[in-house]
Amino acid sequence: MSLNSFGHLFRVTTWGESHGPALGATVDGCPPGVEVSAEMLQHWLDKRKPGKTKFETQRREPDAVKILSGVFEGKTTGTPIQLMIENTDQRSKDYGDIAETFRPGHADITYWQKYGIRDYRGGGRSSARETAARVAAGGIAREALKTLAPDLRIIGGLVQMGPHKAESRNWDEVENNPFWTPDAAAAELYATYLDGIRKAHSSVGAVIEVVAQGVPAGIGAPIYGKLDTDLAAAMMSINAVKGVEIGEGMAAAALTGEQNADEIDMGPDGPVYSSNHAGGILGGISTGQDVVVRFAVKPTSSILTPRRSIRKDGSSTEVVTKGRHDPCVGIRAVPVGEAMAACVILDHILLHRGQIGRNQGPIGGIV
Repeated sequence: MSLNSFGHLFRVTTWGESHGPALGATVDGCPPGVEVSAEMLQHWLDKRKPGKTKFETQRREPDAVKILSGVFEGKTTGTPIQLMIENTDQRSKDYGDIAETFRPGHADITYWQKYGIRDYRGGGRSSARETAARVAAGGIAREALKTLAPDLRIIGGLVQMGPHKAESRNWDEVENNPFWTPDAAAAELYATYLDGIRKAHSSVGAVIEVVAQGVPAGIGAPIYGKLDTDLAAAMMSINAVKGVEIGEGMAAAALTGEQNADEIDMGPDGPVYSSNHAGGILGGISTGQDVVVRFAVKPTSSILTPRRSIRKDGSSTEVVTKGRHDPCVGIRAVPVGEAMAACVILDHILLHRGQIGRNQGPIGGIV
């Protein structure tokens, strides 16, 4: 199985399966001299780890990350960084009944059709458990960004659960509720709504918004090296994601040219935009505004309601997926989206420094 890596200069390769002994990431291209420790990375993994509340899968994994290489005396050396997270709470017996059966909505059938072999224990490589490695790698990226772009802040939140949208964007609120939503009123609604979904042994989808504040203007490249191209690909690669949009996204189709254009004035420190329908990116290059990306996560396919399917021999059956699963996987997708944004933006900052060094086009005497 190839294509387990992403990034250009800052390159991440993830490895491991849901019910294997461990999973992890190899991070190559991180600049030397970045202060990194397992404790720093653990902060972000704790946001993603399962079993914290009744609204998440009850699989109890500490998600304790170990740094095996690439860091000496608390700083990166510039060599590959190997990160490992051991699996400690597998219950593979929960999946014995589906060894010969394909679960509807899962990658079971496509993995089998493509490779002729699949790890049915929790989905193996297709499991959302793989994203723990991405969050660890994203922690490395965040620490490097503190040095290269100290004013940059990446924050994400769940802004829609099922049909219920968050109305406000108070990013300081996301740490105050179990849904990582920036809307306190929505958090109360989500608690009641998701409790009903959970008790019905069902699941529901969600929309996550990730905002990168303080991204320097000029990051990204035209045509095939667009910042939004790589952000969209990174978010789309997250398990269960079925849609990605930048800025106004799909809603831009309902706007007129007058409404959609972000008008520009000259401010004391450079260009100032009247709005941000573009999501901080024009022509694939950052404007200096907030970079805004949203992605939609489908309902968890593992539910206790019987669903029709087939076995490997083609016979019909009904599937009830046992085990421990998230009623809304979008909750724990928030730190994953943040991590992917951090990796992509760091990668593009390194690419920009390698080709341009610093921005070349002054406006009003300001570069």
